[in-house]
Amino acid sequence: MKRSVKETLARLIILLAGLTIAHFGVTFFLLANLGADPFNVLVQGLFRTLSQITHWSFLTHGRVHISICFLIIIVLLIVDRSYVKIGTLLCMICGGPIIDIFTALLRGLHFENYALPGKIIVLALGCAILAYGMTIVIQSGAGTGPNDLVAVVLSDKLQKKFSIVRICTDFSFVLIGFLLGGSFGIGTIICAFVVGPVAGIFLPVNKKLIDGILHTRLQ
Repeated sequence: MKRSVKETLARLIILLAGLTIAHFGVTFFLLANLGADPFNVLVQGLFRTLSQITHWSFLTHGRVHISICFLIIIVLLIVDRSYVKIGTLLCMICGGPIIDIFTALLRGLHFENYALPGKIIVLALGCAILAYGMTIVIQSGAGTGPNDLVAVVLSDKLQKKFSIVRICTDFSFVLIGFLLGGSFGIGTIICAFVVGPVAGIFLPVNKKLIDGILHTRLQ
C-alpha cells in the first residue's frame, strides 16, 4: 500500500531520531578507544590493503566506507530493491556528520584516559545505545543503514533471529577485515557479541512504540 506524504515524513523523522541515538552510542564506542566496530574493521582493512596496492592519494577511510555502503546498496537493488529506501541514503549521508558533532561534544570527558574497567563500561553503554537507536531506524520502515542492511536482509531471507544473524555478520566483518590488515581490540569483540542480542530485545519493543506513535500522529 502506498504511503501518504505525511506518513513518509513521519517515518523519516523517526529514522533520523534513531540514527541520532545510534550514532551517539557509536561516539561512546569510538572515544573509549578499545578498537573499531566490526564493520569499520572491514573498512580499515580494505583501506590499508588498497593504500598499499594503489598508492592513490585521494583514498581515505571515509571514502572507502562510503564506497562499501554504495556497493551494498547496488547489490541489494539487484537482489531485492524493496530493502533500499530513501532512509538508507539518509543514513549514509548523515551518519558521519552526526558522529563528528557528538565527538566534539563528548571529547572533554576523556574516556581514553579511563582505566580498562571504566572504558569497558563506557563501551557497553555505547553498544546498548547503538543497538537501541539502530532498532528504531530498522523499525521506522523508512530504510536501514547500509552496514545494517546485510543482517536485516539475511535474517529475513533465512528466517533466522536478527540477533544471531547480526553476530554472524559482525564476526565475518572482523575476520575479513583482520585478514586484510585491519586492527581490532577488546571493544570490537564486545560490540560483535553484544549489539546483536541487545538489538534483538529492542526490536519488538520499538516496533510497538513506533506503531503507536504513527497511529496517534496520523489520525
